[in-house]
Amino acid sequence: MIGASGGIGAALAEALQARGAEVTRLSRRDDGFEVTDAQVVARVMGGIDGPFDTILVAIGILAPEGQGPEKSLSAIDPAAMARLFAVNAIGPALILWHLARLLAPGGRAGVLSARVGSIGDNAIGGWHGYRASKAALNQIVHGAAIELARHDRDAILVALHPGTVETAFTAAYAGRHRMVPAQEAAQNLLQVIEGLDPSQSGGFYDWRGEEVPW
Repeated sequence: MIGASGGIGAALAEALQARGAEVTRLSRRDDGFEVTDAQVVARVMGGIDGPFDTILVAIGILAPEGQGPEKSLSAIDPAAMARLFAVNAIGPALILWHLARLLAPGGRAGVLSARVGSIGDNAIGGWHGYRASKAALNQIVHGAAIELARHDRDAILVALHPGTVETAFTAAYAGRHRMVPAQEAAQNLLQVIEGLDPSQSGGFYDWRGEEVPW
């Protein structure tokens, strides 16, 4: 479980443990796992021995600390946007490079994305940096799934939209969308990833198991 100290990440780890799974947890807060540092990712991931039946990546930021999502193109801050891409897209890409070695044959992996990263589902604009970084993440997951299939045709890797979850991440936006407790979101996501088959690897699915448009 990568991102195990966050609201959804912690809930996923706890849900897996409640099912009797042995869970390896990694996070920046507890392990100094800074996903924007390629050397740190290589050292930490390289020091882990698999195989794992399930690997979940639940890392991401909505905006750099002290800032919020842009409401218009005029509000774009290049440094803030670069930080979003570093955490939300490049970090997961560095992690997924290790997937083929760590995932058990026929194993399952999920990376938390967000519906706002869908280009086809974007009808209101705004949040440009976050949207773009999640769209980039979706492309990375799709490409990584193609590579993974060359190593193991039965393995599954998908992008997952958890819904709007009650965490510190979404606290400032409570009331705008239906929110669910992190524990409920974790159960939903586990049910989705467990119900997928290899033909769906590389896809983008929401908490109900429905495909989200790219």
